Amino acid sequence: MTQTPEALTTEQFKQAIIDKGQYYHIYHPFHVMMYEGRATQQQIQAWVANRYYYQINIPLKDAAIMANCPDQRVRQEWIQRMIDQDGEYPDGGGREAWLRLAEAVGLSREQVISEELVLPGVRFAVDAYVNFARRASWREAASSSLTELFAPKIHQSRLESWPQHYPWIDDKGYEYFRSRLSQARRDVEHGLTITLNSFTTHEQQERMLEILQFKLDILWSILDALTLAYVHNEVPYHSVTSKRVWHKGLFK
Repeated sequence: MTQTPEALTTEQFKQAIIDKGQYYHIYHPFHVMMYEGRATQQQIQAWVANRYYYQINIPLKDAAIMANCPDQRVRQEWIQRMIDQDGEYPDGGGREAWLRLAEAVGLSREQVISEELVLPGVRFAVDAYVNFARRASWREAASSSLTELFAPKIHQSRLESWPQHYPWIDDKGYEYFRSRLSQARRDVEHGLTITLNSFTTHEQQERMLEILQFKLDILWSILDALTLAYVHNEVPYHSVTSKRVWHKGLFK
């Protein structure tokens, strides 16, 4: 009879989560290129325009978690994430801050909002994440947000390196990164508490770590798509047309 492996202690489980940081997209070559000042204006614009699709789907993901969560206290805390991204009328929150970043790198907000620059690989990756949050248990979906554990480092790296390497970017565009330094730390504290208290058996902990890896895969895949299109110049359908023929999300 096979013996069931023992569950990790709380500290061991927390460390296993932290160790997943080695796969965070801060280490992706595309991000390293931006950090080191080797990115062109077009490449930065492409990243901002495509990342916008991820940004606007964050509150949809959080709404899905709340819809599946019967715990009032959790919902009362989790809703702040939606407010951070969507803002409170008439403030546009993180979405508006991201559009200011888009303008700062030379894009028009109309172009970004239209999603015409969103690559299929990016759209599919982000949609997969939102659909996961809709179908999974609220605890599993909440734990997937723990990539925020590594987010302050990536935001700080942009604040430190971009003004130095890309002086053409208006400083007003960096407000999103500044705001997320404190917001991400707050969200991590809440999400980590839920995760450590919810996954207590070996099987549950292994599943949670797989879910976290799935989220890391999402973030990495976004940069893979950008690399193919804007580093190797192989945008979708490049072999048959120079037009942007890919779909624009009509089937969400």
